[in-house]
Amino acid sequence: MLAAASGDLGLALIELGAIALGLAALARLSDRLGVSPIPAYVGAGLLFGQGGIVAPAFSSDFLEVAAELGVVLLLFTLGLEYSPAELEHSLRAGWRAGLVDLVANASPGFAAGMLLGWDTTAAVLLAGVTYISSSGVVSKVLTDLGRLGNRETPTVLTILVIEDLVMAAYLPVVGVMLAAEPFDRAVVAVVLALSTAAVVLVIALRFGSHVSRAVAARTDEALLLGVLGLTLLVAGAAQALEVSAAVGAFLVGIAVSGPVQERVSNLIGPLRDLFAAIFFVLFSLRIDPATLPPVLIAAAALAVVTAVTKFGTGWWAAARAGIQARGRVRAGSILIARGEFSIVIAGLAIGASVEPDLVPLSAAYVLILAIAGPVLTRFADPITNRLRRAPAPRPAGSADGAEEAQASPR
Repeated sequence: MLAAASGDLGLALIELGAIALGLAALARLSDRLGVSPIPAYVGAGLLFGQGGIVAPAFSSDFLEVAAELGVVLLLFTLGLEYSPAELEHSLRAGWRAGLVDLVANASPGFAAGMLLGWDTTAAVLLAGVTYISSSGVVSKVLTDLGRLGNRETPTVLTILVIEDLVMAAYLPVVGVMLAAEPFDRAVVAVVLALSTAAVVLVIALRFGSHVSRAVAARTDEALLLGVLGLTLLVAGAAQALEVSAAVGAFLVGIAVSGPVQERVSNLIGPLRDLFAAIFFVLFSLRIDPATLPPVLIAAAALAVVTAVTKFGTGWWAAARAGIQARGRVRAGSILIARGEFSIVIAGLAIGASVEPDLVPLSAAYVLILAIAGPVLTRFADPITNRLRRAPAPRPAGSADGAEEAQASPR
């Protein structure tokens, strides 16, 4: 028996090592191409999961825990991107843009779900998938293209902050809907979850400096263990109260500020990347590739519609901030990408008695926009420049209009 257990452990380690090396190769290729590795991770899971080339034999329990840890660390590091002061400023200055963003981009997902004949819970989940942009993809593209200092970037970041905060209310509500509790118990659960999220948010905003001092340590080892322990404790407590572990981790990230914030970002980054990659792979391992073709047309149509609505949101918000056309195009195109949070939302439906097409449709949708978003962003400036240099249309009946247009430098 011991020999058998040892053999199983050896096989599991070999498989995990092979997966890690495969993900490393995909990450390097994605970096070479200048795109997010999320589509590559999801594609790898589709190839090796249900109905794929070969199904790994490692323990699903281990991967479940690793994937949940990936979500927690991913959302914690997203919270680190925002200081309490920045969060308060974003809420005051950008709530109108946040409201437009919510209505314009959640509505197509909800409408699509209802048109497809899904129940309300599945339609609400799809609304969340189409609503939220990928903070991870957006921040990576902004860094790669050197646009962090651009005039439109604060507007983009404000929208992302509000989206992430909306998730703090959205995820608990969806969790209660998935639990299918009686109405009176559901109302109590929602109120309790939202109250808990509000209390944690207030603590993060008002007492973040105290939290930072409490976890601060001279050695990196003590700092990493302290922050990781606090994050897991709060995430676990949030999950027990049906607030969502991801939301709890996000709010802890917001609470950590000052010099500790930068040190923690550097320390926890590699752990986040490792477990987040496992999360994306595990999500797609559960999807049978044969379920994708029937939903591909719907996913592509929804991707086109929400790419337009998200672009319009960024354009409108940047225009309100007094930014010129080129910056508006950049703001609109950078928000198109969907990624980690959309996958988290779709993942809630796995194992629940929800519309079976929701998960494959969401996967196809995220794959399309996680690739198309960064590509459109990279070509935003060249396209805008070409349009600005295009010759003006020749007035009807003008004999010399063509010569005038050719001579004009614009």
